[in-house]
Formats: sequence, C-alpha cells, structure tokens
Amino acid sequence: MSTTTAPTVTAHGITMPALGFGTFELDEATAEQAVTTALEVGYRHVDTAVMYDNEAGVGRALAASGVDRDAIFVTTKIRPRNAAAADVTPEIEASLARLDLDHVDLVLLHWPNDDVPVEETVEALHAAQERGLTRTFGISNHPTDLMRRAAAAGPVFTNQVEYHPFLDQSAVVDAARELAMTVTAYSPVARGGVFDDDTLGEIAANHDASAGRVALRWLLDQDGVAAVPRSSDPDHIADNLAVDLSLTADETARIDALPKDRRLIDPPFAPDWD
Repeated sequence: MSTTTAPTVTAHGITMPALGFGTFELDEATAEQAVTTALEVGYRHVDTAVMYDNEAGVGRALAASGVDRDAIFVTTKIRPRNAAAADVTPEIEASLARLDLDHVDLVLLHWPNDDVPVEETVEALHAAQERGLTRTFGISNHPTDLMRRAAAAGPVFTNQVEYHPFLDQSAVVDAARELAMTVTAYSPVARGGVFDDDTLGEIAANHDASAGRVALRWLLDQDGVAAVPRSSDPDHIADNLAVDLSLTADETARIDALPKDRRLIDPPFAPDWD
C-alpha cells in the first residue's frame, strides 16, 4: 500500500528509518561531506562499512552534526575475512574507534565467508549485541539458504542486498518475511539506471518527481523493505529523501512488470544467488 511518508521497518523490537543514506564508493573526505549534507536535510539513518574505508569521515560528520546520537541509526559492516567468532568483536571495536562511537545500531556481515559457518558469525554478533556494542545485527548479500541458517542461529534484523526495479529479489523478500527479518536495498536506483528507463520516467512525470524518487517509493511501499541510496551531490541527496509521493496501483504494477534480470554488483567472491 502506498504511503506519503517514508516508513520505518521493525524486527525483533528494533525500529530503523526505512530510508537511509548509503556511503558505498565514497572516499573518507567525500563521505564526511555527504553525510554532513544528508543529516542537514533530514536523514536519520547512515550506512557505512569497514570495506568502504570511510568510517572515520562518517564519524566526523556524525560528531559535527549537532544531532543527538540517539536520533541517528548508524549501520556498519564487518569484513567477511573477519567472520570467525574470535575476530568479530575486535572488528566491531575497531569500527567504533574509527566512528568515534560507543556503539552502533546495526552491524552486518558484509558478505558470506565460505570458510566460516554463518551460524558462528551470527552467534558472535549476538554476543556483541549483548555486550552493548550494537543494538542489533544482520547479514548482507546472503541468499535465502544462508538467510535461513542465520535466522536459526539468532535474531537477525536484516539482509542488505542489491535491490532495485530491474532486479527480482522476491525470494529474498519472501524469506525475510517468513523469518521475521527485514530487507535493506542497496543500489536502489540501479546506479543511476532508473533515470534512463522510459516507464519510470513517465511515472515520474506524472508526479513531477524524479525517477529516483519513484524507484525509492516503489521499494519503501513493500512491507519490511528499507533502502539506502547513495550520492555525493547535495541536490540528489535531498531529492532522494523527498519520497512523499503516492504511486497508484497501476503505476506499481507497471514497475513490477519491468524486466528484473539486471544484477549490478556481482564480484568474484559473491555467493550463488537465488
């Protein structure tokens, strides 16, 4: 059902703003500037990762923002090479030092590690939660078989995956609902691909909006789905937040009917996707 405001998503008693600000591929200085802008225009969910190599810049932006720490949902991700139980807490503590925080709100295992059972990592993340290093924890880039194994080992909050109007993630979304976790969409505007699509462009024109806002609204209208668009352009950062439009049932159906076979993030170490 369409809404006129960006919703929240909730799992295991934790609520997260459904529209966050991503920092993938932003260097430290650019991330600091972009997160500063994002917080100024109203984002209250910021997503980073050890692998992004920009946590220190994100931390400086958080500290300088003047926004109460409790009002900002901060996500980071541990590297798969540190998925073993003995490595999880030191990895989180190093992230906290770079971010200059005493805890984050969400820690994710960034990619599966074929040499470490996901159950081991989830149990270690759960222990870090119990120590107060993070409010909750989850996984990223995990197909449904690993989602099920992870959820059996602990209260997994989310699976963050590539998701946009050109990629079918129905299996992941259905599994997440079954397993009482959420889905967080990264690359939600298909790395700019939505701006070249005629269908999305026509729908955007109907709402005097951008195709990016239409794509984000389509994602956020799905129960339990969040999105973390990324930009370094101040105008785009603000535009992505303005998802106060309501898609009609016909418009939603047209987006649903777009070909959904365009995976953009598929490194050599990626798992076998659903």
